[in-house]
Amino acid sequence: MPLLAWTDTRLMIRPGRPLLVLVLICSLYCFADAQGEFRKYSNDFLSIGVGGRAHGMGGAVAATSDDIFSTQWNPAGLAQGTASVEVGAMHAEWFAGIVNYDFIGVSKSLNPEKRSFGAISVVRMGIDNIPNTINLFDPDGSINYDNISSFSAADYGIFLTYGQGLGQSKWDFGGSVKVIHRRIGPFATAWGFGLDAGLMYHGEKWHFGFMGRDITTTFNAWSFDFTEEEKRVLQETGNLIPSSSSELTAPSFTAAAGYEADFNEKNSLLIEFDLEFTFDGERNTLIGSSFTNVDPRVGLEYGYNDLIFIRAGIGSVQKVQDDLIEDKQNLVIQPNFGIGLNFSRVSIDYALTNVGDTENTSFSHIFSLLVNFPHKPDDPGIP
Repeated sequence: MPLLAWTDTRLMIRPGRPLLVLVLICSLYCFADAQGEFRKYSNDFLSIGVGGRAHGMGGAVAATSDDIFSTQWNPAGLAQGTASVEVGAMHAEWFAGIVNYDFIGVSKSLNPEKRSFGAISVVRMGIDNIPNTINLFDPDGSINYDNISSFSAADYGIFLTYGQGLGQSKWDFGGSVKVIHRRIGPFATAWGFGLDAGLMYHGEKWHFGFMGRDITTTFNAWSFDFTEEEKRVLQETGNLIPSSSSELTAPSFTAAAGYEADFNEKNSLLIEFDLEFTFDGERNTLIGSSFTNVDPRVGLEYGYNDLIFIRAGIGSVQKVQDDLIEDKQNLVIQPNFGIGLNFSRVSIDYALTNVGDTENTSFSHIFSLLVNFPHKPDDPGIP
């Protein structure tokens, strides 16, 4: 009988088996089992990305992102802001609402003349209300449902970001200091630190972006805390008690190019192509090797009168083993679609992601909101 079972859209523990925290951590968060080891997909919740516009374009925005959501795609994009203060938020759900993914951030113009901006943003991915049945049985062996409690398993990313234009040139640069906090109820916690940096070039029609994630290598340190009674129950049921460990997130790099065509005063079309390079071992990407893996993304955005935007994108190109032919692999892509409405100071974006997923495991509706507060006439650097 399996230890874990999905029941009534919640992660439940079958009677007679205590909660195995180690399995939960490994299956959902993949922590390190050795000191100082690079872990494939480590802190990968930050690679999901934020913003309805970005998701509608398949994540191909590293060259054209220009708002608070740039803190996740390319921090240099903050320098393209025009508002005094900008606030953005996003919410997404997976697995019928079991997994929640949220973002909130605010950016502030520091010097309009130099196009410098600062921002703080928070990302959270979590599963809440997980029943903890490690104390389901009383000492006499009887089941006591009153002993069932609940906990959350959540990952947090806190970003302090700065972006600025390079003088009067067409180049922008930016960087983020990020703090990672991961918690599995009262049982396990991790703290990590890292740096991201990016560059952008904006021509009349062409846009280029270069983004380095975890450029100094991000370090996560895990610690575990079990009561003596919990340790006893785990040992008696044949479960290992995890010990403190650490993991390293290898640097990754994104190169992006976008072309913007204005057909007339009301109609525009943006095409962007991104390549993400990872260096933490072979992945199931279009181009994969033990040295580097390349994940391509393509996004389109049609705009009408700077009011309505229609978007489409392709990402997550993978090779999947054919179910019927043993030596055959099929190319699988993830198509996304989106729409955006821009009402001067308020923008609302929606994305429908992973449309081609027949198993409906990561299919999601994503909504994001962006609110701008304009500069006052007497702000420094404003004519």
